[in-house]
Amino acid sequence: MVAQLYAKEAPQNVNSFVFLAQQGFYDNLTWHRVIQDFMAQTGDPEGTGGGGPGYAVPLEVVPTLNYDKPGVIGMARTNDPNSAGSQFFITFAPYPSLNQGYTIIGQLVEGLDVLGQVRLRDPGSDPNKGDPLVSIRVVDLVAAQ
Repeated sequence: MVAQLYAKEAPQNVNSFVFLAQQGFYDNLTWHRVIQDFMAQTGDPEGTGGGGPGYAVPLEVVPTLNYDKPGVIGMARTNDPNSAGSQFFITFAPYPSLNQGYTIIGQLVEGLDVLGQVRLRDPGSDPNKGDPLVSIRVVDLVAAQ
């Protein structure tokens, strides 16, 4: 999968995501929550949906960025809007109820078909590990204007 990140629109969240990726934080984690016609979520070192990097990043929203198509990459969080950490999700379809409530950090530009091959999984009822996320590589950084 290849994604474009929105560093200008969500600078703190993208910076955290890139930092964690460059540190190898995401290597070999699993897609711990995968819901048909909704999204696939990863970024939890515990694989349960409860783990993170040990810090939180605030909500960053831009009115022009919405969950209006497949492949939107958003930051997962708790009920506190300012609790994003390392967990992120990629949508399978438009999901407007997420608009302005979850930071959008990017958009898949290639590989939505690959995402669709990830096995469905509910961490609360599936004792098996989710499919692995091998690694995230940052291949090109362009400074935000």
